Amino acid sequence: MQIQLTCKKWHRLVFWVAATLFASGPDRVAGQSADFELSPILYNEAPVDDAVARLGKLLREPDTALAWDEEHGYLPAVLEALDVPVTSQVLVFSKTSLQLHRITPRRPRAVYFNDDVYVGWCQNGDVIELAATDASQGAVFYTLAQRPERSAEIIRDRGQCITCHASSRTQNVPGYLVRSVFARRDGQPEYGSGTFLTDHTSDFADRWGGWYVSGTHGDMRHMGNEVCEIGGREAELDREAGANRTSLDDLFPVDKYLTPHSDLVALMVLAQQTQMHNALTAANFETRRAIHQSTQMNELLERPQGQLSEIATRRIERAAENVVEHLLMCGEFELQDAIEGTSGFAEEFQRRGVRDSKDRSLFDFDLTTRLFKYPCSHLVYTPAFDALPDEVRRRVIERTLRVLRGEDNSETFAHLSSADRRAILEILEETKPEFAGR
Repeated sequence: MQIQLTCKKWHRLVFWVAATLFASGPDRVAGQSADFELSPILYNEAPVDDAVARLGKLLREPDTALAWDEEHGYLPAVLEALDVPVTSQVLVFSKTSLQLHRITPRRPRAVYFNDDVYVGWCQNGDVIELAATDASQGAVFYTLAQRPERSAEIIRDRGQCITCHASSRTQNVPGYLVRSVFARRDGQPEYGSGTFLTDHTSDFADRWGGWYVSGTHGDMRHMGNEVCEIGGREAELDREAGANRTSLDDLFPVDKYLTPHSDLVALMVLAQQTQMHNALTAANFETRRAIHQSTQMNELLERPQGQLSEIATRRIERAAENVVEHLLMCGEFELQDAIEGTSGFAEEFQRRGVRDSKDRSLFDFDLTTRLFKYPCSHLVYTPAFDALPDEVRRRVIERTLRVLRGEDNSETFAHLSSADRRAILEILEETKPEFAGR
């Protein structure tokens, strides 16, 4: 079919294509407005309805207040209100977050989390740092001032946090990340020696530099629990001294924290689910952008509305594939020894899981050769998964089912045995209705 364009339409089309490529290209110049701040995402303008936003609304009611704790401020009350378990506590002593002036190896920052919410607390901190996953807008960041003399008020961040939390490390969307660094005695990272983004694929040896780690892990070694020394031009860590610690008492005053732990299993779940959250947000944003741009093209070329271009379809399919690979734990690092935490996180996490009629759950741990017994992310049950636009959610579900039914035996999914696939499929069909009857 030959398409005839008027001169005016041709100029509009050329301008639109140039603007689109400039806004969304992978090499966007630092400091330019991010494409998620533009239509159709409107990250800073669109209303949100995440758990922290709902708590903020509740606190504006005249009869609602958070209890104040003399040592920890609003922290215990916030965790209770947001249903975040204390056993999830992990501790980071590198100066790599908002209140870096409050953080040292003697005063680490505490992080707590559940499936949708992350809470950061520092000793004598000015604020409690909060982040929550909105089903449509991804990671949203907030602060709560630690001041008992005034009513507790949750304030949404309007740009400071995403200077670090929106980059290639977060899959180019507002998101979460766990970093491993060589931290000096004052907690300052030795960036010249390199940093590592930590997720489920990371080599165990590259994890948790600048973090405390309580738990056992056999002959495997990590970067946690120790500060680095500079030997020649390279930072050096005594990995042996930091290994298999079941107590952190001699490293810092643990009695200043809600628990004395920085649980190894919690750290591993944190690393996996942060990038899974980012994959869901990336798929959500990319699909909405692709549809929006297709709609604009349809208007310019006078095509039927609702028609997806070939380019838009490919973009959505790539986004769906990324979700599936995160969902099914592709590329997961194979544990060489069993691991065990210290805080009771593993037991509490498993109790929170939805179960099928055979008492199986995607929340069940393996902890001998891999993280989960059934390698499929528990975030499949979250609102962020449910809120994926139909065009990408349908592709994620159909692609996952093809893998689980043994129709795709490619190397990407070779880590899943026939028994794994069958068990995951049965669990999903029974506990996640969208996967049944297809």
